[in-house]
Amino acid sequence: MCGRYTLFVEQTELEDRFDARFVDSSGGFSPRYNMAPGQHLPVITNDAPETIRRLEWGLIPSWADDDSDGIINARAETVAEKPSFRDAYERRPSASEQRDGEHDTPSAGRCLVPADGFYEWVETDDGKQPYRVCYEDNRVFALAGLWTRWEPDDETTQAGLDSFGGGVETEVDDDGPLETFTIITTEPNAVVEDVHHRMAVILEPTAEREWLTADDPSDLLEPISATDMRAYPVSTAVNNPTVDDRSLVEPLES
Repeated sequence: MCGRYTLFVEQTELEDRFDARFVDSSGGFSPRYNMAPGQHLPVITNDAPETIRRLEWGLIPSWADDDSDGIINARAETVAEKPSFRDAYERRPSASEQRDGEHDTPSAGRCLVPADGFYEWVETDDGKQPYRVCYEDNRVFALAGLWTRWEPDDETTQAGLDSFGGGVETEVDDDGPLETFTIITTEPNAVVEDVHHRMAVILEPTAEREWLTADDPSDLLEPISATDMRAYPVSTAVNNPTVDDRSLVEPLES
């Protein structure tokens, strides 16, 4: 699974990398070293690829009775079949198609999740040891994700994923629609297989827009090449989602 990740570039670099801009209501972006479920994090959705919005990590299907059980990962092998994901996985209309009135505004779809690394945990005799997986140059990449919009009925209260994560948070409307996302995982590549049996789907830069628009993007969900990637041990301080500083990404001294 992918349960924590990092993104510590400056806002202008992030916007230039994806040719998208933060919407005014998002409050901008500051470098993050411990992004966790339950937090509202930068995402680029298929229906608005020119903007970066904050969605809550932990997908709530539109048909769910409440928002207490957000799903943080979806398996690539079954994402087109599972009821929780298949509606979002299906091709969604582009922004231009919506403007032309050809389709209604979607309430689910595919998305890009910007990151520059993610954490995995290895069982050791002394407990679980966290590792950070990234490129040697800490380049920014996009994880393949799905998003949905869940609307509570009059009797529903929003619970969220506070019990899982928490930590850094932004102001959101607890009474309105809740937009959430999940990260797709696949088999590990040659670097990740030494630390975990699954890894987040990293998209090739040339495939990012295809992921948002293709009729059948299943071939994009294969493990990415391990070239120029590394995995290294980091401090167990990352286990606490309220800790979010640069020391978390420093290699652990042996």
